Amino acid sequence: MTSLVLIAEDDNEIAAILDAYLTREGFRTVQARDGRTALDLHLALKPDLVLLDVTMPRLDGWEVLAELRRRGQTPAIMITALDKDIDRLQGLRIGADDYVVKPFNPIEVVARAKAVLRRSGLASAAGVLRVGDLSIDLDAYQASLGEAPLALTLTEFRILAHMARSPTKVFTRSELVDACLPGSDALDRTVDSHLSKLRRKLEQSGGVGLLPGVRGVGYRLMV
Repeated sequence: MTSLVLIAEDDNEIAAILDAYLTREGFRTVQARDGRTALDLHLALKPDLVLLDVTMPRLDGWEVLAELRRRGQTPAIMITALDKDIDRLQGLRIGADDYVVKPFNPIEVVARAKAVLRRSGLASAAGVLRVGDLSIDLDAYQASLGEAPLALTLTEFRILAHMARSPTKVFTRSELVDACLPGSDALDRTVDSHLSKLRRKLEQSGGVGLLPGVRGVGYRLMV
């Protein structure tokens, strides 16, 4: 089945352009004109990717993105006229996979959508992330390394799934807190504790060296 893209954009012209280019490239699409509708469609249809405007009625893009991350790891690309570095950092901090500034070339947006979906490794029909020997069932909240199941806590599972979406990327502790422990007052040492336990479980299943620390920055998933 081809990937389903949710276009959350209140500008009819921009939404139509994105829809036309994505459809031409073989994607299925669905559109939302406000943040609340976008979240309702996300819950009902479980799209493979969300293209998300920031300045939308009812709920803005930041609020929608934060809720998407509370729900899971659906890839999201922010599309906005906000072009300051602080806006980009805000999107990445909350958990955006990419950030495109208006006006944009729709061909570039399609290319970025393909790249994000390719990096995610998400099998949309089964809801499974496969990265190297890691298999992560996002619906069943189960993960395995090769044939060995991993006995993970919910937080450990969220961290592993979040990092597996962008293998080799270095994640800061604050990024992992925002994405995997939303609404908590977790400190850096709390994240370190979760990562230490997760690393130990991976090593016990044969995944030695999969979760190295990067001095002064954070952690990376190497597969």
